[in-house]
Amino acid sequence: MTIGRDCSIWYNAVLRGDVNKIVIGDRTNIQDGVVLHTIYDKAKHPSQTIIGNDVSVGHNAIVHGAVIGDNCLIGMGATLLDNAVVPSGCIIAANALVLSNAKLEPNSVYAGVPAKKVKEVTPEQREEIIRRTAHDYMLYASWFKEDE
Repeated sequence: MTIGRDCSIWYNAVLRGDVNKIVIGDRTNIQDGVVLHTIYDKAKHPSQTIIGNDVSVGHNAIVHGAVIGDNCLIGMGATLLDNAVVPSGCIIAANALVLSNAKLEPNSVYAGVPAKKVKEVTPEQREEIIRRTAHDYMLYASWFKEDE
């Protein structure tokens, strides 16, 4: 397991890197109740869980052997299945289901079961929603740091 700089992992999150690698980039937050898991390296289609920089993975989301690019927001209760690829700049809506092997388009919003593209992410949305959430969680984490 590799966790980047200035990350926060919140209460009741499970990062289960027992059968393959989990990699989390810088300034990423893994919120309460999130489950990160991988696919066994000797399975037919093994997969690591890789999460980029400045990503927010919302409460109770599940990321199972998927790849998330930089500057993404994964909504509360969303599920990303085996070998799904969420490229940079995406927003995955709350409770959306990203199917196994899905290859999404960058800078897009996906919603539904199964998740479908609903619109493009504007530069304003990228700044206001994605970056603000990631930076807010850096602030929240600072409240829990012990004085050095």
